[in-house]
Order: sequence, then structure tokens, then C-alpha cells
Amino acid sequence: MTEGDCRWWARSARANGSAFYGDLLDHMAEDADASGPVARLLAPYDGKPWGEAYVLRLLGGVHRRVLAGSAPELARHYPSTGGDGDASAAWPVLRVLLDDPPDDLVEAMARPPQTNEVGRSAAMVGGFLLVARETGLGLRVLELGSSAGLNLRFDRYRYEEGDDGFGDPASRVRFRGLWDGRPPPFATGCRVVERRGCDRHPIDATRPEARVALLSFVWPDQTERFALLAAALEIARDLPVTIDRQEIPAWLETVLTEPVPGAATVVFHSTVWQYLNRDERAAVIRTLEGAGERAGPDAPLGWLRLEAAPGGAHAELRLTMWPGGEERLLALAGFHVNPVKWLV
Repeated sequence: MTEGDCRWWARSARANGSAFYGDLLDHMAEDADASGPVARLLAPYDGKPWGEAYVLRLLGGVHRRVLAGSAPELARHYPSTGGDGDASAAWPVLRVLLDDPPDDLVEAMARPPQTNEVGRSAAMVGGFLLVARETGLGLRVLELGSSAGLNLRFDRYRYEEGDDGFGDPASRVRFRGLWDGRPPPFATGCRVVERRGCDRHPIDATRPEARVALLSFVWPDQTERFALLAAALEIARDLPVTIDRQEIPAWLETVLTEPVPGAATVVFHSTVWQYLNRDERAAVIRTLEGAGERAGPDAPLGWLRLEAAPGGAHAELRLTMWPGGEERLLALAGFHVNPVKWLV
């Protein structure tokens, strides 16, 4: 299974534009098949759901060492540190590291990936704008699995398709020409009246060490993602957001105890569902449906989520709105900075 997991993630990396990780994961798969250090490191997690992404946890831990300057020989080959991008040259060095892993690398296996992918805002922004247009209210945005909460600042970024646009025209986080066919309702605009999130291991985006923590989960040869993340961290520094350290079901129950009149509450998440177990998912749905029963025209509730479609090849943006509980498929997208097919 370990070898199969590495193969699966190698295909996923290539499909999402990371040839470096694709090649490196091929080497790791061969090592796992030969019962090498990759197999030993991943053996305790054999049989775990693929969505818990233990392979990516390992890669993230390695990348963090590279970015922090603790693995200079690997840094010579990691594009994120100016290296040559030669995964075959990097592999022997990585194998030595994995054969006698330092404590921080072992500890990395306990931390789920926290990509906080800013590019997902390009898909989700359409959902926020649609809620604003249909309700005519300011938005109370509540994020599940926020990491550093960068997507909670979605309205501080700039989105452009042709002559249409939304967001801060001066923003350094810019998305242009990503919408396949037609753009979301950019002309609507929206006003965020509250933004808050929760995470098991929140990252304070205003602290310098957050940069390395977040960049470690960006695939090393995806320079556009690095640039977007760096720019988003600058915006986050000037716009603090509260991210509570709490499990998702308990936090959601607290923040949805009573409707908030005069605002449209939007609970949202992206690539989080796979990290919740069956009971946690059931609790989230139960809480949302209960809050939906209390929702009214002056205090509507939306559930916006960008999660993997069946089969995992792409993501779907879905919105459920209360009162009524109607669910709609709004868009098809990728998991990073990818084209978005707006459907509504």
C-alpha cells in the first residue's frame, strides 16, 4: 500500500503541474517497494485513508528543512531554493536523510498538510459573490480548517476576466483569465462584516515563522503558487484574523448557536472534508442542518465548499443555502491555481 500511495501521489503531482514531485515520488515508490527507508517511515500509517496524506506530510517535513536551511545538499536540487530541479539527483540525498530521520521529520508525520492554497479563492469567490447578490446582505464568513486563514481575506485579492473584475485593484494577489467560458458575478461585489476560522493547528500568518511553515507544503517547482502565497502573507500581516484552535464540529456548533440578523452567514471550507472522519462529517452536517432550520430571510445561512469530486481528479464548488436547503453545483476547478469553469 505504501508503494501504491507514492504512485498515486506521483500521478497527482504531475496532473497538478509538479514534475519535480512526480519524479521524486517515483523514486520513493521504488524504495517503498524494496522495503527501504520510505517503507519504514510510512509503515505505521499503512492502511490509513489516502485523504490523510501521510506521503505529503513527509514531503512537507523535508521541504521545511530545505527552506529553513537545514538540508543544503537537498536545497541544491529544490527549485524553491534556486536548485536545479533534478529529482533524480535529489533522491540519493533524500534517501540518506530518510534512513536516519531527524526528530522534526518524524514529528511532521503527525501534522496534516496545511497548504492554505490561496489559488482556491479564485474558485470560491464566485460562491461568496453569488450569496451577496441573492441575499443583498453583508457576509459573515466562517472557515473550517483555516490553517492561516488566507482565504478568509479573499475580498482583498483581485480577480479579472476580460473587462470584468472584483476586489482590490492594487492587490498583489491577482487572478487573471482563469474562468473558462464566463466569469462569476464580479459586478455584484460584496461586503465582509465578520471573518473568523478554526483549525486543529492554526498558523498565525502575522508571524515570520508562518512563512516557512506554509511554504513547506507548496510543491517546490510551482513558482506561481510561491509568489501568490508570499503576497497573501503580506496582506495577512495588515489584516489580522482570529483563527481559533478547536476541533471543527465543536467550533461550528458554537458559532452557529444563534442566527445573526442583518448578515448572510457563509460557512466554507476547501480540501478539508477528506481530513474529517465519518463522525466528524456527520456532526458538521447535523449542525449545519440544525442552524439552517433557524435561518431566515434576514439571517440566511450558506454552506460553501470546494472539495474533491468523486474520483478526486478535480474539485467541485457546491453551495447549499438556507432557508430551503437547496444545493447547487457552482463550478468545477483544480486544487491550486487552475482554470475555473463557472456553471451558474
